[in-house]
Amino acid sequence: MISAADIFSISSQKQFEKIALKVFRHQYENNQVYREFCELLKTDSHKVKSVEQIPFLPIQFFKSHNVVSNTDAIEAVFTSSGTTGTITSKHLVTDASIYEESYRKGFSEFYGNIEDYVVLALLPSYLEREGSSLIYMVEDLIKLSNQPESGFYLHNHDELIKKLIELDQAGQNVILIGVTYALLDLIEKQQFNLKHTIIMETGGMKGKRKEMIREELHQQLCEGFGVSSIHSEYGMTELLSQAYSLGEGIFECPSWIQILIRDTEDALTYIPQGKTGGINVIDLANINSCSFIATQDLGKKNPNNSFEVLGRFDNSDIRGCNLMVM
Repeated sequence: MISAADIFSISSQKQFEKIALKVFRHQYENNQVYREFCELLKTDSHKVKSVEQIPFLPIQFFKSHNVVSNTDAIEAVFTSSGTTGTITSKHLVTDASIYEESYRKGFSEFYGNIEDYVVLALLPSYLEREGSSLIYMVEDLIKLSNQPESGFYLHNHDELIKKLIELDQAGQNVILIGVTYALLDLIEKQQFNLKHTIIMETGGMKGKRKEMIREELHQQLCEGFGVSSIHSEYGMTELLSQAYSLGEGIFECPSWIQILIRDTEDALTYIPQGKTGGINVIDLANINSCSFIATQDLGKKNPNNSFEVLGRFDNSDIRGCNLMVM
């Protein structure tokens, strides 16, 4: 059995592949939903010798099935946001400590000691519902910062504006984590010139604003906050890890996550670096659910293993259903 210590101590590509194959075999044997999917694809688990041969479960399965790889009690249920009437994803988590270790180590890898920052969160659409894995993570980071100024903001923009200006003028390092539309709302009320603040957008207009291309969005946010770059977090309900962009929309992963880009017309074929296709994610922190997820996102991979998110599939649920019945 693979332990969390094995996953979070990966230090080479060879080690990653070895553990990924062990996780695949564990999940094939113990996850009924994943096994049935693999059998639909006529996958012989004994013949899978490389990461590229592992089947990736369409993310839509988290909407219709309980995707678990053990029989332990459920400690947390993370659910996706969705418009009224839509079916939301649910991620059944049997060991929340693995999620905590994943996001704590991931944050530390990209940003250093959390105690060096005041963490401010502007996440109204997430705060207003239950089951958000993002709120779970940010709430913990706020506590770990040990900064009395850290905290959540909902619609109290005036209070947040005052706090941002005060902290920045005092030379305090700040991370403002915000859902995209709420950050745009904030800079419509106040133009900033922040010198010590990182703006991290978590993506999504949540139906509140018209969608924008990243370059246009980040230009507006840079101008509005007076910063040189916008950071981003790439995560989702169905994953227990995050990738981070420190600017320009270029994401990097901690050592226990990797991205593959699949052909948009043939989901079982991978395409070369620099070409646009569907994003497949290997998240080894998903040891107790499924570590091999075919997302609905479009992106491309760069030569240094960084990646970009370029949009989403049109009619992505339909494409997913096609993959399910192959």
